[in-house]
Amino acid sequence: MSKYHFIAIGGAVMHNLALALVQKGYQISGSDDEIYEPSRTRLERAGILPEAFGWFPEKISSDLDGIILGMHARIDNPELVRARDLGIPVYSFPEFIYNQSKHKKRVVIAGSHGKTSITSIILHVLRDQGVDFDYLVGAQIEGFDLMVRLSDAPVIIIEGDEYLTSPLDRRPKFFHYQHDIALLSGIAWDHFNVFPDFEDYKNQFRQFVKLTPQEGEIIYCQADPLVKEVVEESKIKARKTPYSAHPARIKNGKTFLTLDQTQIPIHLFGEHNLQNLQGAKRICEALGLTQSQFYTSIQTFKGAAKRLELLKSAVDRAIYRDFAHAPSKLKATASAVKKQYPERKLIAVQELHTYSSLNKDFLPNYRGSMDSADQAIIYLNPHAAELKKLELMDEETLRKGFERSDLKLFTDSHALKSYLEGLDYTNSNLLLMSSGNYDNMDLQGILTKFEQK
Repeated sequence: MSKYHFIAIGGAVMHNLALALVQKGYQISGSDDEIYEPSRTRLERAGILPEAFGWFPEKISSDLDGIILGMHARIDNPELVRARDLGIPVYSFPEFIYNQSKHKKRVVIAGSHGKTSITSIILHVLRDQGVDFDYLVGAQIEGFDLMVRLSDAPVIIIEGDEYLTSPLDRRPKFFHYQHDIALLSGIAWDHFNVFPDFEDYKNQFRQFVKLTPQEGEIIYCQADPLVKEVVEESKIKARKTPYSAHPARIKNGKTFLTLDQTQIPIHLFGEHNLQNLQGAKRICEALGLTQSQFYTSIQTFKGAAKRLELLKSAVDRAIYRDFAHAPSKLKATASAVKKQYPERKLIAVQELHTYSSLNKDFLPNYRGSMDSADQAIIYLNPHAAELKKLELMDEETLRKGFERSDLKLFTDSHALKSYLEGLDYTNSNLLLMSSGNYDNMDLQGILTKFEQK
């Protein structure tokens, strides 16, 4: 029986990989210094929740087949030090995924934004059409128990992140998968703490494109000028397949794909989601599915968690939640909701949570990103800024950065909650955007404002 130990087992992908290996019959153990829900309960149910939080070198024994190292761990982690002293193989999760899928067709979805949405669409369509496949996706999606599957399937769909691999490997994760088919959705400066130079950030995608084998294919969003430049200037001999947003129309707040004389109703909306959908369609076709199969299955796709996720709606109002944090995604998401419901007031709330978004030097990149909103609100968690050793920006600084003189700032989640609960949402939409959780703000009182009357 294969035996692996996870250092930093509580992460979203890490705990899902651990659970997938338990399902595969592997013997799994792990450690972490903090584990939040839902990871904690899921690990406990599988019988692999660490008995105590912290790092315990005595857990590391020479009979282990390997260590799987999470990005959350530090390079001087005592368990990691012990493993290296014993000569136990240490894998980042991208390396491990590749080792488990060497003999499969590997499809990697990359880009600064849209990765999870595109991967989720592909997974939904393939499963709906009865195709056997493995996968790695960055969010929980409806109908899938885990975010990772490893089996004997002939193909694997991987959401490929450009963020760093592990404390021991400072290269982007997507370099490790050695794709046969790749999709590049967009390039917009992100991970400012890791790639402070934009050219260096772009160069990671140039290198990714170069990894496409001669007999492979790169599918790319030609509507993004940076993606178009990076792919089309590349000297690779692989097939290059461009895509742009799928033609569609909006009628009474509902989006329909237009195809010849046919209109196909879908749950997704917004220009960026129509691009994501078309990119996913290209991947499905590259894997042998027909247009008809794709259009049949896409009608039942409801989206990934926190990706323009509808939390509740009534006749004249709706509340959406989205993972948006980078300026381009924030702008696209706010614009999508406004265009879908042009007659409704849009109240947009953005939590600046990442190192990039909390950094005053990065703030000019947010200029105009909330212009689609009728009311713009920013939430800053002082503790998050303190942890990242950054100065907490004031309202005037943010107003100048976003170029919104009416922008409101909240630095206390209770005050924000009270404010949102007190608003009149007649003929209005509320859009909550964050890669965090507003300091665990309870949404129940706000959600009652969107119940059917």
